[in-house]
Amino acid sequence: MLDPDTVPRYADLPHILVVDDDDRIRDLVSRYLTEHGFLAFTAADAAQARTLLKDCDFDALVLDVMMPGEDGVSLAEYLHRTSGIPVLLLTALGEVEDKIKGLQAGADDYLPKPFDPRELLLRLQSILRRAPKKEEKASEKIKIGPWVFDQVLGELSDEEDKKVRLTDVEATLLRALSARPGEVLSREALAEMVGTENPDAMNSRTIDVQITRLRRKMGEDSKAPRFLQTVRGKGYVLHSGGGD
Repeated sequence: MLDPDTVPRYADLPHILVVDDDDRIRDLVSRYLTEHGFLAFTAADAAQARTLLKDCDFDALVLDVMMPGEDGVSLAEYLHRTSGIPVLLLTALGEVEDKIKGLQAGADDYLPKPFDPRELLLRLQSILRRAPKKEEKASEKIKIGPWVFDQVLGELSDEEDKKVRLTDVEATLLRALSARPGEVLSREALAEMVGTENPDAMNSRTIDVQITRLRRKMGEDSKAPRFLQTVRGKGYVLHSGGGD
């Protein structure tokens, strides 16, 4: 696996994360991509991929479906919900229903095994052409009073550009609300948006707790919040300039 800290001269190359529990396929794909102008990183499972995703900005993932632990469809769904990183799914499952399941989870394309590396390369290049450019992503920020929230990176900064650490759930909540400023989102809708592998654990009460924590990090008065407001009996709404 390449160490991102040791290859600064390759910073402008597309960064691809190859996730597969099969050593042979993982090495084959990463080597082929490296030979064709990509900077390829590898992970043996979803847990390792999640760790790398915290430390490196990837342009796309090549992701196996059938893996021990968390499967590729679950990880693809998480990425679609939280970051929008393009995903190409690899799987030995070739049935139409399996393909539909992967695409519904947010995957951008689907390639059954066995595959020709040349086809994988062409599909990946097509995905990257359709994806927003990095400079376009960088502008997707919303001002919330004294705060700036980067909807792509999930980062909250104050006026002095000091970042406030957000959990994945907090970032997803703020992303959902900031995408619809002034619109009331129900607790049930928010719970569905931030649901994890165990959606039953994310309920209305959990959303209330997460909103309270998010307000605290933003310096909100919980009794009279300016930005993250409660609409009694309906849910929550984000006002970027303060409450009525």
